[in-house]
Amino acid sequence: MAMTLLASPSWGYKQEDLDKLAATNTCQECDLAGADLHLAYLREANLTKANLAKANLAKANLAGADLRGTILGVAFLPLADLREADLERVDLSHASLRGANLTGANLEKADLAGADLAGADLRGTVLTGAVLRDAKIDFADFTKAKFCNTVMPDGQRIFKDC
Repeated sequence: MAMTLLASPSWGYKQEDLDKLAATNTCQECDLAGADLHLAYLREANLTKANLAKANLAKANLAGADLRGTILGVAFLPLADLREADLERVDLSHASLRGANLTGANLEKADLAGADLAGADLRGTVLTGAVLRDAKIDFADFTKAKFCNTVMPDGQRIFKDC
């Protein structure tokens, strides 16, 4: 697996977790906070309940990855490939997802409050119970996305696809 791993030691991520991810493409409940994983090839990786807060995942390939319950708050994910990823109950609050590809992703009950989704591709995503309060959604594509009890940027709830 080709992966750029240039994490700063000041963040407190565990090197053993980074090594495990690089070797097995699996790292459940790992601490990778602040890790520099830009351009990482993590297609179909299992990162369930991992801590990736403030991680740099710019242009990372996370297509089909299992990220359920993962902490990605304030993470840097512009242009990341998250097609068909399972992001159920993920904390993406204040994350940068500008231009990210989230086509067909499961964002059920995800926290996207304050996230930057400008220009993101969210076609066919499941946003049931998701929170988008104060999110930036300029030029984001929500074609065929499913909204049920979804909190929109203005605080209003949408019950369109219930």
